[in-house]
Amino acid sequence: MCDHQSGSTPVNGNLPLELTAFVGRAAELSTLTRALGTARLVTVTGGGGIGKSRLAARAAARSVPRDGVWRVELAPVRDPEFVDFAVVEALGLTDHTTRAPCETLLAHLAGRELLLLVDGFEHLVDACASLVTELLGRAPGLRVLAVGRRPLEVAGECVVPLGPLDVDEAVQLFADRAARQGIALRDDPDVRELCRRLDGIPLAVELAAGRLRALSPGQLLERLDDRFALLTGGSRDALPRHRTLRTAIGWSHELCTCEERLLWSRLSVFAGRFDLEAAEYVCSGNGLHSNDVLAVLTELLAQSVVTREETATGVRYRMLDTVRAYGADWLEATGDAARLRRRHRDWYMGLATSCELDWFSPRQREVAARVAAELPNLRLALENCLTEPDGARLGQYLAGSLWFCWVGCGRLAEGRHWLEQAVRLESEHEQSRLKALWVLGSVAILQGDAATATAALEECREAAERVASATGTAYAEHRTGCLALVTGDMARAETLLRSALARYQDIGELNSNVLMAQVELAMTRAVQGDLPDAVRLCEDVRQVCDDHGERWARGYALYVLAYAAWSGGDPARARELLCDCLSGAHAFHDLLGSVLSIELLALVTATEGDPAEAAVLQGAAGALWPSVGLPLFGSAHYNAPHELCEAMAREQLGDERYEESLRQGARLDREAAVDRALNGAPEPSLEALPAPRGPVRRAVASLDMHEPAASPTRKGGETAG
Repeated sequence: MCDHQSGSTPVNGNLPLELTAFVGRAAELSTLTRALGTARLVTVTGGGGIGKSRLAARAAARSVPRDGVWRVELAPVRDPEFVDFAVVEALGLTDHTTRAPCETLLAHLAGRELLLLVDGFEHLVDACASLVTELLGRAPGLRVLAVGRRPLEVAGECVVPLGPLDVDEAVQLFADRAARQGIALRDDPDVRELCRRLDGIPLAVELAAGRLRALSPGQLLERLDDRFALLTGGSRDALPRHRTLRTAIGWSHELCTCEERLLWSRLSVFAGRFDLEAAEYVCSGNGLHSNDVLAVLTELLAQSVVTREETATGVRYRMLDTVRAYGADWLEATGDAARLRRRHRDWYMGLATSCELDWFSPRQREVAARVAAELPNLRLALENCLTEPDGARLGQYLAGSLWFCWVGCGRLAEGRHWLEQAVRLESEHEQSRLKALWVLGSVAILQGDAATATAALEECREAAERVASATGTAYAEHRTGCLALVTGDMARAETLLRSALARYQDIGELNSNVLMAQVELAMTRAVQGDLPDAVRLCEDVRQVCDDHGERWARGYALYVLAYAAWSGGDPARARELLCDCLSGAHAFHDLLGSVLSIELLALVTATEGDPAEAAVLQGAAGALWPSVGLPLFGSAHYNAPHELCEAMAREQLGDERYEESLRQGARLDREAAVDRALNGAPEPSLEALPAPRGPVRRAVASLDMHEPAASPTRKGGETAG
């Protein structure tokens, strides 16, 4: 039972459970299960390869908190600043605001009961301890199961140290791993002695079992004896247990061929999981041909040096941290580490470039999933770019090229972190800096930070004019138009967006951003009372999106078309369009697109004669807005449909029934809110509601978005892109 996971499936939250045989550890499992029943923070400690992760996963699976078990893997995280981001990512949270990730977590955990399994924190102890202390102190329904080589050393921590397997369990594990290779072992004293010499460390036992295709247990024991004697001057009993694993890893390394050693060391440059194509590019050259990587990788898999996992994005591989660290030491000793880091950086630069191009294609959803899977390696590439003396240009290019990840897939806070680092660096390549600036402006608009957006976009425009960059000028003008749109200056927004679209046409630019500019122009026309022009613009966008397989910008065009359908007295058509829009936005983790769709679906539902369900949807949207920014941007233009829906529902339900429905919706989490909006209430919503009481308010007779009832705020989030 080593620390790695293989063949896992999400159960009860995002917890991966082992599908392979769980050998031994009955007493330790009982101890850990009891500890989880009495303490809010339990930490499983032990050396590398001792089986901490697998035992913790098994114990967590026995837990039945109301809101699930969620696992956070911190081994691929290098920067302490990203501990909070990793937890946000593991919980599937999306937040468009400028608030810190910790605050996002606390808002999500309020009122919830869940178990958070934090695995592999030993290199991030201080940051992890600080976050866990904050979360436990302010989220009473949270329990934490931590897994690492040392305790977190925070108040209330219950430490469960994990030791080696006893000899019988180690023999059972060895036999189990042999059987997977089709090798049946009888009672063999050599196996028992081998497991004893390996101190019952599960990973060491598995590495030894991985050699059974070539060596008998007796031969394994003989070679291991020689290795131990070499390291301890002939005294086998003098070898400390904590050195046994490293000795076993080194011994396994010595038994590898030259090509296997090369690949082992070179794979250590990856953060977390990687795919075959990445391994073939990054690890080839200087003694290892790219065509041979698969065959060598297959041997390392057979020897338990590398593990294989089936994921949503296909087959991926990983090395245990202990094994990876040994390979990293070897790589440094060969003097080839700098070259491998550059190759790693170059591969993920290429990946980001191809994904940016594929975003405007039928592969858009695949791109979103691919980038999510590659985030640990993309972060490592960004870190390498931004810390190398000559990496500023590459860092700016990479941070800017990932705009679709930050803006389109709900990772604004992380995107801002990288973009702000990138634009602070001096770069001789102005185009890369211009892109980072307009992407930063886009992120800041979505976060409701008008000041940062204005500063970034003004700098982008001035620099673009200085170097005569037509592309930089077009994007700066476009994003400035977005800012005017959400802050209520419709005339200025229309002028800027029309100018940007003309510039895009002049330079032959066509992508999701350009289409978003056209949708945003349509919004200015709708608000100013020209709904037919807004429909014309959005029908054109939809046609281009359908031609190219684009889904993200298409969703915002559908939103405008749905509003037009509702205004024209066709709520059924409006619902059809909004459900399409909401499904796409939710798939991309686009919280803004989701909440706007739910808001308008509430009005459609009220129009169709179900005011209680309309109020539920308004309550669900109201619970989501704090993660987006100021509700409906604080703008009377965008608030008009909401006010009309509320007035209609209150008139028919009465205040008390309306407020109860609102509270019912507010209790829904994001997944449940989207499901409710798309599929309706599981039961008739009127049955459980109290009879109407209190004053009844008069419904608004019509909706006039181009005459705002109040001044828009100065601060808001971006409508799109």
